[in-house]
Amino acid sequence: MNMTAMFKLSYGLFVLTARDGEKDNGCIINTAAQVTTTPNRITIAVNKQNYTHDMIVKTGVFNVSIIDETAPFSLFTDFGFRSGRDCNKFEGVEPKRAENGVAYVDEFTCAYISGKVVSSVDLGTHTLFVADVTDAQVLSENEPVTYAYYHKNIKPAPAPVEKKEEKVAYRCRICGYVHEGELPEDFVCPICKHGASDFERI
Repeated sequence: MNMTAMFKLSYGLFVLTARDGEKDNGCIINTAAQVTTTPNRITIAVNKQNYTHDMIVKTGVFNVSIIDETAPFSLFTDFGFRSGRDCNKFEGVEPKRAENGVAYVDEFTCAYISGKVVSSVDLGTHTLFVADVTDAQVLSENEPVTYAYYHKNIKPAPAPVEKKEEKVAYRCRICGYVHEGELPEDFVCPICKHGASDFERI
């Protein structure tokens, strides 16, 4: 067990993984923290509607993979935007497993921490799990990703909103005739025959 991994928990984005029978699943969480050092314990908060939550309730074990700055946006779409009930989050990949048998994400993460639930607190929409740390490993020296780094360097910028072409029109002050488009200096109103100086932009 490499407790240096615990120092990387002070950052903000993690892949939480669990296993139910033969199926591995994972989701993105942003609440994981060390609460005691003797024994080493961490807490995680998980949305009750998440399939990973159900797996943890059933098995009592999980892994937290600490995402680092090398992570592409696809990692967040794979684990954050898809439901594990409908897909295999580890499709096409033979995941690595910690001592507890649960898969962890070894690419684009700098450490993982395994937990065994010792208690839980109902928070309404979420459950706060308190867990003993059963394994902790540093995978790389890369920096853990922060929310600020994620928004600045990983999350794609929103597509620019197309600027609508502004319509230009002029109205004759004398008769009310409306001319669409730019008004030439030598324009003459086709109704009252007044010149461009008698038009106002609308």
